[in-house]
Amino acid sequence: MALFLFLILVAIVLGIIGTVAAGLSYLLIIGIVVFVADLVLFGMRRSRRSHRHSVR
Repeated sequence: MALFLFLILVAIVLGIIGTVAAGLSYLLIIGIVVFVADLVLFGMRRSRRSHRHSVR
């Protein structure tokens, strides 16, 4: 969970810097990619846990 929150924080910081600083719009794109990758990893991790606790 700490890694998830850290990656969200990194994505937000990169997005803010990419938006505010002129010529650094690529940081905004990197921030968005990190955010999406973090959500995908979180979803995969959550789906694996739900399969382990299935009712028989």
